Amino acid sequence: KTRILSVFYNASNNEVVRTNTSSGINAEYGLFPTCGDSFIMGISRSSSFKRRSTGAKKKLYRKKRKYELGRPPAMTKLVSGEKRIRPVRVRGGHLKFRALRLDTGNYSWGSEVCTRKTRILSVVYNASNNELVRTNTLVKGAIVQIDSTPFRQWYEQHYGIKVGKPKKKEEKAKETEEKEKPVSRSLKKKQAKRAVDHVLDPAIADQFNTGRLYAAISSRPGQSGRCDGYILEGKELEFYLRKISKKKGKQ
Repeated sequence: KTRILSVFYNASNNEVVRTNTSSGINAEYGLFPTCGDSFIMGISRSSSFKRRSTGAKKKLYRKKRKYELGRPPAMTKLVSGEKRIRPVRVRGGHLKFRALRLDTGNYSWGSEVCTRKTRILSVVYNASNNELVRTNTLVKGAIVQIDSTPFRQWYEQHYGIKVGKPKKKEEKAKETEEKEKPVSRSLKKKQAKRAVDHVLDPAIADQFNTGRLYAAISSRPGQSGRCDGYILEGKELEFYLRKISKKKGKQ
């Protein structure tokens, strides 16, 4: 026994398809277990159904096992202002956290030893598949653009040096704030000491002007429910900037 899921074609009348009338038609079937002998086809990580290196078919000598199961990919989407995470019970009674929608994460600025929670703005590059860029899918290894504001604020507080181009409205608001907030001598001395031999990477400084920083995702959103990573710097940043500009050139 099986259940008819939907009508997808009828040679005589399209109205039959629209109303899902099941009289003498081709229908789409789905397998559902009705007794002990039947089973649902699942995703398996076993290699028993694959061919040998010579091309010969393997003979199946047993059924699939529970410990060989696989699950559908999470395909975590970047949706601003929304966070959707689902717990999944796995082997041993443990839990994985399947992130379906995310818009924030913790990102580390390695050279400055600074980590801040910030908004993810867009996915710009993925080495495995351009479709994941088009659909704003968050996966490990994807290159994203994040909001630079938390890092800019930390940098200005730590070194006492302004970076980036603030907007006109922000400039006026900050001028009034600075007048209200006096800086102590000891803090000025600390900031001056920190800034003596410090030079900000020009590539990072240019990104602060745009208000966006390039970062790589290092966590697995479909497994941990988090989208954390690190800011790209040095040779790695140069490499990915070349890749992104090359991709834009092709478009």
